[in-house]
Amino acid sequence: MSCRRPVKQAKRLYYRLVGQVPHLFPVTVLVVMSMLAISMMSPSNGVEAPWQETQANVVVSAAAAAAAFIAAALLSYAAWSPRPVYLVDHAEYKPGQPHQATRAETIERYGLCGAFSDESLAFQKRILERSGLGDATHFPASLINVPVDMCLRTAREESHSVVFGVVDELLARTRVRHADIGMVIVNSSLYSPTPSFTTLIVNRYCLRDDVVSHNLSGMGCSAGIIAIDLAKRLLQVHPDTYALVVSTENITLNAYFGNSRPMLVTNTLFRMGGAAVLLSNRRVERQRAKYQLFHTVRTHRGADDESYTCVAQQEDELGHLGVSLSKQLMTAASDALRVNITTLGPLVLPLSEQLRFLGTVVLKRVLGINVKPYSPDFTRALEHFCIHAGGRSVLDELEPSRMTLYRFGNTSSSSLWYELAYCEAKGRIKKGNRVWQIAFGSGFKCNSAVWKALRTVEGTIAAEERSPWAKMSTFYPVADLEQNLRGGAKLQIDM
Repeated sequence: MSCRRPVKQAKRLYYRLVGQVPHLFPVTVLVVMSMLAISMMSPSNGVEAPWQETQANVVVSAAAAAAAFIAAALLSYAAWSPRPVYLVDHAEYKPGQPHQATRAETIERYGLCGAFSDESLAFQKRILERSGLGDATHFPASLINVPVDMCLRTAREESHSVVFGVVDELLARTRVRHADIGMVIVNSSLYSPTPSFTTLIVNRYCLRDDVVSHNLSGMGCSAGIIAIDLAKRLLQVHPDTYALVVSTENITLNAYFGNSRPMLVTNTLFRMGGAAVLLSNRRVERQRAKYQLFHTVRTHRGADDESYTCVAQQEDELGHLGVSLSKQLMTAASDALRVNITTLGPLVLPLSEQLRFLGTVVLKRVLGINVKPYSPDFTRALEHFCIHAGGRSVLDELEPSRMTLYRFGNTSSSSLWYELAYCEAKGRIKKGNRVWQIAFGSGFKCNSAVWKALRTVEGTIAAEERSPWAKMSTFYPVADLEQNLRGGAKLQIDM
């Protein structure tokens, strides 16, 4: 697809000049009011004014100068304060029926490919049964077909279907003109083609030639929050625009066909998926936006050797490429999460919780009193928790994450958006609610984002907006679903 749009330099210059008005206006007001004050204090017609008139002029001039200073200060604050970042909408990819595979079918296809030993197949079966994944997760066609077809062509087909699918849905839902999109950010950790994903999107949707684009790779499952943080920073610099953020991962070229156990685990967890998010700093978008971004906190533990090596792409002894997960992974994740929470806590916790925590620290470290450390109650500050659906061991008490893992598997950086869509489909997002997204990734990294709902998102509306959970949310959580099945209810997975 090719398109050429005439460059409208005059229009761009106009918008850039208009964008400077909030910064220039306070200075102009201050200069004008100062000149008026000076003119009022100066004698007119060369005749000395009576003392009373001079005194009155001084009072009026001082009042005018004070008003000008206050007005200029307020306008300067408004001009230089951080621009709000709104989440207009988001869309997630739901593959069709041909991509679906049960756990039994997954093991069967692994056996047919002829790459695994009997011990490796048995190991993957045990992991899969305990993983928390259900019987309706999705693979790309390249891995479902027998024999498997792992090549650049099929990898490109998978990524095109996911990226174009979510972006088409998002743009149709938001009705944003392509020419109004000022920046594009795409994160894909293990697959980074040339031309890049951002160039692919610019070409497909004929975006303008001054679009700001960033392609993030190699940053693991936490890259989605990194992309959001990058977009937030760019939206402070570029006024009155939209940022398109796409989070995806490619499964075709990253399946492992060897027999090293630390590298087999990824075969049982990762599945096909992706998400697109539209952000904006246009104040008019507040009227229809779903959320406003308040905080992003990024924690990088790469300086620690164990954290650095706990998730690594490498070759096994026979040269088979895959991603190895070490036994130090949970320790690295716990350390990164602790640092991230410590940084985020003062930003979101109410003062009472902060004082309780500080009190125990003073008692223990200053006064030497042996007291139990106080763990702040984050539920007093946040209503919804979306933690990366990486594995069952950390998700048993977090319904959105657990259900996302069960229904869609680990879709890498996009899993957070499936979880938020789950909360919306269940009708749980109310105006004023705060959502905490937490993602983990190789490096090792832990990243957080805190959103505030600007309006109530009705579950029926979420279904009408083609949510990935449309027509399915009533069957979840899984405990309720199993009870319904025992009572004779029939589950229709694909709608």
